[in-house]
Amino acid sequence: MRLAVTYDVSDDANRRRVYRTLERYGAWRQYSVFEVDVTKAERVELEDELADRIDESDGDRVRIYRLCESCLDDITDIGSEPPDEQSNVI
Repeated sequence: MRLAVTYDVSDDANRRRVYRTLERYGAWRQYSVFEVDVTKAERVELEDELADRIDESDGDRVRIYRLCESCLDDITDIGSEPPDEQSNVI
């Protein structure tokens, strides 16, 4: 299944861990946004890993959207190329 994963993490170290986790599962699309292709079991693993890497008391948040097949055919990119791979990793 294809997922869009967005995150808002305040602490640099936690943000880096979230980024590195998502990087293992999929492609970085823009700041704080990844697209990943996973099985149902991998989705559970991913969600567990992400939950361990954020601090809810700091207001950290991860949001996961499932992208259906018809949605994938209707994706439009507008603007510049995705940012440099290291530009948001501190």
